[in-house]
Amino acid sequence: MWNLTIRSHVDLGLFHSAFSVYKKMRQKGVPHDGFTFPIVNRALSSMRVDAVYGKMIHCVATQMGLDEDLYFCNTMIDVYVKCGCIGCARQLFDEMLQRDVVSWTSMIAGYGSERDVGVACDLFNKMRMQLEPNSVTLIVTLQACCASRTLNEGTQIHGYALKSGLLMDWSVKNSVLRMYASQGNAEEVELLFGEVNTRDVVSWNILISFYSSEGDTVSVASLFKEMQSLEVHLWNIETLTLVISAFAKSGSLSEGEGVHCLVIKTGFSDDVLLTSLLDFYAKCGKLEISVQLFNEIHSKSNITWGAMMSGFIQNGSFMESIVLFQQMQAENLNIVPEIWRNLLDAYANLGALKLGKVVHCYLIKNLFNGPIEDTVHLETSVLNMYLRGGSISSAKACFDRMPVKDVVAWTTMIEGLGSHGFGFDALRYFNLMIEQKVQPNSVTFLSLLSACSHSGLVSEGCNIYHSMKWGFRIEPSLDHHTCIVDLFGRRGMLKEGLSHNIENGNST
Repeated sequence: MWNLTIRSHVDLGLFHSAFSVYKKMRQKGVPHDGFTFPIVNRALSSMRVDAVYGKMIHCVATQMGLDEDLYFCNTMIDVYVKCGCIGCARQLFDEMLQRDVVSWTSMIAGYGSERDVGVACDLFNKMRMQLEPNSVTLIVTLQACCASRTLNEGTQIHGYALKSGLLMDWSVKNSVLRMYASQGNAEEVELLFGEVNTRDVVSWNILISFYSSEGDTVSVASLFKEMQSLEVHLWNIETLTLVISAFAKSGSLSEGEGVHCLVIKTGFSDDVLLTSLLDFYAKCGKLEISVQLFNEIHSKSNITWGAMMSGFIQNGSFMESIVLFQQMQAENLNIVPEIWRNLLDAYANLGALKLGKVVHCYLIKNLFNGPIEDTVHLETSVLNMYLRGGSISSAKACFDRMPVKDVVAWTTMIEGLGSHGFGFDALRYFNLMIEQKVQPNSVTFLSLLSACSHSGLVSEGCNIYHSMKWGFRIEPSLDHHTCIVDLFGRRGMLKEGLSHNIENGNST
């Protein structure tokens, strides 16, 4: 009876309530059986609670002699994985006297979620010596390979899928396609897609997403048109969302408006798609339509609020963005890091340094002690706010305290120093960046060239330009050439600027 009650709560998604029922069961001294713990573990896995709850259940179950029960151990591995305690999951896995496909697959999925591709693939190879992987095992292993920097692991799994015949499974085939897409391998993606005789909507969506990530809007539009020409319309709301997001990146107003007309005509819509349309119109400068769509969305997520705030900022409506934030506060909504970033950007654009400092103080007390991956971009926004406000000393202090400095943080610091005329400081931070083995990108070099231009550092700017082209193998864009011409022009070296233009075939 108790098991049935707990299970009913879990099936309805009432996970906290299910766990409360279990606690009452224990308080009343009702005996457990082999079915109780797996049901409770389902609730814990869905709640993604602290690992201490999982350890408590594990301890009680072990005392009852369930530590050798295969079904229970598999659910326990899932709990530890979902709680982020991969070490506890691996210890349990290693201690199990008997393992089935579920045990191995859960463990591989755990390492995949930790982005530990090497261990995940190593486990897959060890599994093959004892058991034949199934399609689910292949799918989770291929998902892990998406985080790899090379194609080596993914290609090996693809080869196994081909030899074992599991590639006939649509889900496996789509996972292979997604793996190659994640690596940016256009040749393999197009080849594999072309070999698929019967394509489902997932296959099409993966390819559209791939071209969108590559910035190839023409291919996105062509694929979507091809989908529409099929006898059976395969596209769904996710397809429309991917297509409109691609058009938002490129600012393709007419194409996006065509998709919006299709949305209205077919009635295919949800809040995620409306948010994407909101973002699209904001990026195309049609802010009034964005506001209208925002008001039409009934269940506004943090992504919706963030998109509207970002839309206001992109179109120079900084005060409206701040008012929107205040509206969120009035409604007692949970403010996620992305929202705080938007607020800081609004303050940075307004030069509201004092208000930005208030936000920074709040973040130090409430957010900056959390997971680093959640705060690294937020700290960069704080840094940008100080730099835009002209508080260089505060910016340097903020930068020095950052636990993780990625290429965006370094580039922000270099750009900020350069814009205030601290060219030599910008160059010094670039050298520190290289010493820290952080790979610069084209934006980093653009910021550096701009810094040299503002400070009149001609020889240093030329050295940076040649270092970018020949040392780091980054091909200069029109913006880089424009910076070099500006660098020469500011020093009255018009002949050198003209010579640079002629050599590079530009008409800057």
